[in-house]
Amino acid sequence: MLTLAVATRKETFERMAAPLAERGIEVRHVATEERTVSITDPDDEWAGFDVGFVHPSRLMEGGVADALLDVPWVNDRDAILTSRNKAGVIARLARAGLPVPRTTLISNPIDEAELVELFSRFDPPIVVKPNSTTRGTGVVKITDRDSFLGVADYLGLIHRNPATGDRSFLVQEYIEDATDYRAMCIDGRYAGAVERRLPDAARAAGDWKHNVHRGAEATGVDLSDDLRDLAERTARLLDIPWLGVDLLVTDDRVVVSETNARPTIDDETKYEPRFYDDLAALIEAQV
Repeated sequence: MLTLAVATRKETFERMAAPLAERGIEVRHVATEERTVSITDPDDEWAGFDVGFVHPSRLMEGGVADALLDVPWVNDRDAILTSRNKAGVIARLARAGLPVPRTTLISNPIDEAELVELFSRFDPPIVVKPNSTTRGTGVVKITDRDSFLGVADYLGLIHRNPATGDRSFLVQEYIEDATDYRAMCIDGRYAGAVERRLPDAARAAGDWKHNVHRGAEATGVDLSDDLRDLAERTARLLDIPWLGVDLLVTDDRVVVSETNARPTIDDETKYEPRFYDDLAALIEAQV
């Protein structure tokens, strides 16, 4: 039996443990953050693992875990960095001819005149988002120039801190009335999808972010062949074995809005019948 190190105890860990155990893979938790770790005299907790399930999100702590565990990862550090860089993902996909939202990268510091000129190139509302956050953190929808400049000012203040590693943010078109899908890909193959939708009451109150961690509901769906193909092309282009691909779909277009190399696993019933067989095969392939 293989032993899999998982650096989270949240939904993914709880949902994957039993199905993978049935397929000969023991799932064990390794805590990598919000604790002390003896580097020169590590505890036995780091021993006995064969594979790691996605590199920890905190890269400094992840580097320590990488050294102490000394195992191959399903999604290593490079995969996490590739997906986390939203601008880099959009640039790669656009260059390959895959559909993405109209996007501009802002690298601070930048002149206000340039921001004003940039805003004039978009039809409001626009979306402003940090380049490397998840779960919709820091993402705002803006309808007027003054608000855009105000948000840019706040980001500029944050980016002046010498400890800030990423001093960039994105400006994107807002795609009205889009259906939000998260497609899962395992080793470049479609493995299922969910539609993420806010409750009617939240939508009526003006909420618009479809992140599950912000109250959206995820419902299993059977994506069309063209959407499955787009998700697979994205995963293969980025060369990330375990990937969530976020699709925005309207009546007349579809775009890849983001990717996630640490996607949360939903209920098994929302995925393809061979979901855990394929995931187990991917884990075993790392050894």
